[in-house]
Amino acid sequence: MFKEKYDVIVVGGGHAGSEAAASAANMGSQTLLVTMNLQNIAQMSCNPAMGGIAKGQILREIDAMGGYSGIVSDTSAIQFKMLNKSKGPAMWSPRVQSDRMMFAEHWRLKLEATKNLDFYQEMVSSLIVENGKLIGVKTSLGLEIKAKSVILTNGTFLNGLVHIGDKNFGGGRAGERASTGITKDLINLGFEAGRMKTGTPPRVDGRSLDFSKMIEQPGDTIPSKFSFSDETEALSKQRSCFMTYTSPEVHNILKEGFDRSPMFNGSIESTGPRYCPSIEDKIHKFSEKDRHQMFIEPEGWKTIEYYVNGFSTSLPEDIQYKALKSVKGFENVKFFRPGYAIEYDYFPPTQLKHTLETKLVDHLYFAGQINGTTGYEEAASQGLMAGINAALKVQDREEFTLQRNEAYIGVLIDDLITKGTEEPYRMFTSRAEYRTLLRQDNADFRLTEKAHKIGLASEARIQKMEEKKTKSKDFVEFFKKTSVTTNEINPILKSKESQEVDQQGKMFKIFARPNITMEDMLSVESVKAYVEKHKLDSETLEQVEIQVKYAGYIAKEKQNADKLNRLENIKIPENFDYSILKSMSFEAREKLNKIQPRTVSQASRVSGVNPSDVSVILVHMGR
Repeated sequence: MFKEKYDVIVVGGGHAGSEAAASAANMGSQTLLVTMNLQNIAQMSCNPAMGGIAKGQILREIDAMGGYSGIVSDTSAIQFKMLNKSKGPAMWSPRVQSDRMMFAEHWRLKLEATKNLDFYQEMVSSLIVENGKLIGVKTSLGLEIKAKSVILTNGTFLNGLVHIGDKNFGGGRAGERASTGITKDLINLGFEAGRMKTGTPPRVDGRSLDFSKMIEQPGDTIPSKFSFSDETEALSKQRSCFMTYTSPEVHNILKEGFDRSPMFNGSIESTGPRYCPSIEDKIHKFSEKDRHQMFIEPEGWKTIEYYVNGFSTSLPEDIQYKALKSVKGFENVKFFRPGYAIEYDYFPPTQLKHTLETKLVDHLYFAGQINGTTGYEEAASQGLMAGINAALKVQDREEFTLQRNEAYIGVLIDDLITKGTEEPYRMFTSRAEYRTLLRQDNADFRLTEKAHKIGLASEARIQKMEEKKTKSKDFVEFFKKTSVTTNEINPILKSKESQEVDQQGKMFKIFARPNITMEDMLSVESVKAYVEKHKLDSETLEQVEIQVKYAGYIAKEKQNADKLNRLENIKIPENFDYSILKSMSFEAREKLNKIQPRTVSQASRVSGVNPSDVSVILVHMGR
């Protein structure tokens, strides 16, 4: 029925579990994915979209390393948008609206086509641990499956409880049962556990909506895509989303049910996401606002189901329905299902190492919402890293981690294990201090070579990246070395109301002006000829424009990152006892003993550790 012993068992088939199983198997480990329902692999539990602010950068990083999320997002997309284009490229964030059913189907087919990967549909109810080391799992049917490593990616299923008004029932998602047993096992092993909550909006019948009363939200005129590979193509057609607003009348109806809303009235005591509040919270906290945006998102190419983004709620279904009927365009709305809240177990991520292996139990890894995060992209990136490190550990190879100046994934994991989280963690560009370096356009430059060295990114990936890198570098050099005459450039400068030049000069200086674009430079005959001769694509042209325009910012940020790396390279001995450092504050000693940072740089980011505490560590280590 099963192999005698697997290298890696992944528990849970959501976004974290899917990426974990794919990365471990693609690195040559015999892998088993165990999930309660194989029909729901990579299910989009909340909104049917991938990417967005900072999340789009994470998705491109996953793709650059050979993960599947970017490819599946492209092949199941119904709309593409590059967000924040009015800001600098560090803020540009790709996002796709997805076909929910197609997304799950494409993920499953990608996994089924992956070598070294087996599947089993059952609930894992307990872990098998001997002498502090994990050796396998036990299912609800009593089957014992042995493994060298186990990755838990249980999402919202661990003792999940669904709330709609004053009704509640066990479940990990609408219509699916909760997972039980593992929390008790982990607590018995000494793990600290907590409860978190999140909410989701109603799903409605598109045939009952009047879109003529809403504002259409189309995709980009020239859409791009997520994957750096040639496996996918940009969309040739797209579906629109729509925007409408709540009103004072809607708010008054909703207030009628506030005392019956478990997300709002305190009957759920666990912590919810501050940045994605329920409609109840929005009305209460922003009482001066008489309306809130709602985005009406299609669930696929052909389905009539729509997702009501911005109306997350756990109010009683009768109040939800009555309030929505008062929204412009929703006068005749029909529900597919009401919104609901879900409460679930999580384990504070300060109990993990940088590899996402637990500190308490060897060969046990956590990824996704079990670590107190939220979002498909955050979960997928953790799954990727847990799968990589579980495979490397089984193969007796060096661990693989990413630093804060190397990837948003590095920022995410470092934040989790050093600071923990008291509310569901999600990534923002503001969390990354080196966001000019960590752009969505250069994720392949940053990460593909690293992933190729550990055996994850393919040969085709590395060749494509190297070719793009060489072409970009050569084109930048062309601008630095090639001069342009006043006759060629002044008409362009005049048309852009930019100061004209009185003598011939290098193109780089002209191109670096903020109001001069690549499109402008392509009007110069020598530039146009270069592009045609070297067959440069739009991706390379975008990369070169960013490198020219932001050269100063990028150089400065690299300098700052180099300073960080000096502290990052000073290692702290494993299981170091900070209590011997009497000149350090008590809070710092207590927290550092709990977190056990691996480097001085990481120690400096632990909450409660100040610069003088860092100096004490450096002096003790002879620095």
